[in-house]
This record gives sequence, structure tokens and C-alpha cells, in this order.
Amino acid sequence: MHIFLQLMASGVAVGMIYAAIAFGYQLTFATSKTLNFGQGEALMLGALFGLTLVPFTGYWLMLPLVLVFGFALGAVVERLGVRPAVKIKSEYGWIMATIALGIIFKNVAENIWGRDDLKFPSPLPETAITLGGVRVLPMELMIVGGALLMMLAVEVFNRRSIWGKAVVATSNDIDAAGLMGINTQKVITLSYSISAMTAAFAGVLVAPVTLTGATMGSVLALKAFAVAIIGGLESGLGVIVGGLILGVAETMTGFYISTGYKDVPGLILLLAVLAVRPVGLFGKAVIKKV
Repeated sequence: MHIFLQLMASGVAVGMIYAAIAFGYQLTFATSKTLNFGQGEALMLGALFGLTLVPFTGYWLMLPLVLVFGFALGAVVERLGVRPAVKIKSEYGWIMATIALGIIFKNVAENIWGRDDLKFPSPLPETAITLGGVRVLPMELMIVGGALLMMLAVEVFNRRSIWGKAVVATSNDIDAAGLMGINTQKVITLSYSISAMTAAFAGVLVAPVTLTGATMGSVLALKAFAVAIIGGLESGLGVIVGGLILGVAETMTGFYISTGYKDVPGLILLLAVLAVRPVGLFGKAVIKKV
């Protein structure tokens, strides 16, 4: 039981990182029915940018600067990769455009920071603490708390601010929102900015417990996409539940079966959900009248 609880704790920390990245997918899909397939590169650039700032600002002062960087990066991706494709009503142009931008960002990172993985200094002690008989790293607790706080902040923004309400209105019905005077193009740009900002924030959360490098975001983003599909691309709660399920399943499989198979449960779960409920566990099926 002690080992089981230990694995659960580790799985929750991993799952919340997946959920934080998947939350960014959910934000853009809700407003524009498009996704940023360079989301992993946003996470990677956020971590590397933060690593560059840490020696001068410290970890805590670095965080707001990384958030601003991620926000600006998301606006660039939307303007260069998504808007032209949406404007000409290309159903798949934005997919290749965001993938291309992701590759460009990765190459830029390799030329600036190199190909080697780098150690990100931890702002908290690296000695595990015991909670209820389970040993956890302080940084793992920060990952869980930080990811939840970030998603809560976005929800409060959507419910309490004018721009947030415009995001909600656009996600409910983009055509009706436009007729009501909402600048839906700016709302879509905002959703991409917030999406990349959450990814950059996730990058500096996970970086102290992993190595930081130009390839760090690829696998995380792919698994987060699986989480978004499993939970439902239009459900904030779904990405949290999906992230926890995948994170715990991976740690359990890695310990009880083999680390070589730890990626298998997520893929099996993804295939099962797509076969039984394509809209995700918490997604809502929409009937289109033709």
C-alpha cells in the first residue's frame, strides 16, 4: 500500500503537467476550433527563457516575465500560423502552419541554447518530505498547486472580466458573438496568447524536476494532446481528470510492468475513448442540422 500511494503521488504530479498543457489546447479549440500543434515548443521556450533569466532575477521574479513571454509568443503563433488559414477557410492549413512554427522554434532554441539538456535550478529544497507516509519532492507539490492555480486563474478571468466573458461568448457561438459586437478575431488571438502562456508556465514548473532542452516539450505536448482528447476538448474539468488518469496509469505501468511500456496505457485509453466516445469523457456531442 505504501508503494501504491507513492506511485499515486508521483502520477498526480505528472498528470497535472499534462493537464496544464492540455488546458491550452482546450482554450484555443473552444474559441476557434483550431489547435496549436507547437504547444510543446511554447513549453520548451518558456523553460529555456526562464533558465536564461533565473541567474539575474531568481525563480520567483522570473515567473511573471515568462508569462509575458508566453503571452506574446501565442499572439505571434496565431497571427502567423492560424489567422491566414482561417481567413481563407482552409480546414487544415493551420495544422501544418503551427507544426512548421513549432519546428522553427525548436531550431531557433537549438542554435541559441544548444542541443544538450541543461539543469534548471530548483527554487525549493530538493530533499523529499514525508506526508502521510508518502515521500514527495517539494517541487512536485508546487507542480500540482501551480497547475491548479493557473487553471483557476483562467477560469476566474473568464467569469469576471469583460474579455473573459467575450471568450466564453465566442466559445459558445462565434457567429452570435460577432453579431453582438464582440471582436472575435481579437478573442481568438487572446485565447492563443493565454494558451501559450499556460504552456510556458508549465515549462518552468516542470523544468526543475527534469532536464531542460530543445526537445523537452515534444513528448509532453503529444501526451497532453491525448489527455485533451480523452477528457474532451471543450471541457476544463475533462483535461484535469484525463491528465490524472494518464499520469497515474503511466507511473503504475512503469513500476508494476516495465518502464518500456509506460507510454502504452495512454495510447490504449485514447483508442478506447475514440472508439466508444469520440467527444471525450466529458465532451458534449453536438447535433448539426443540415
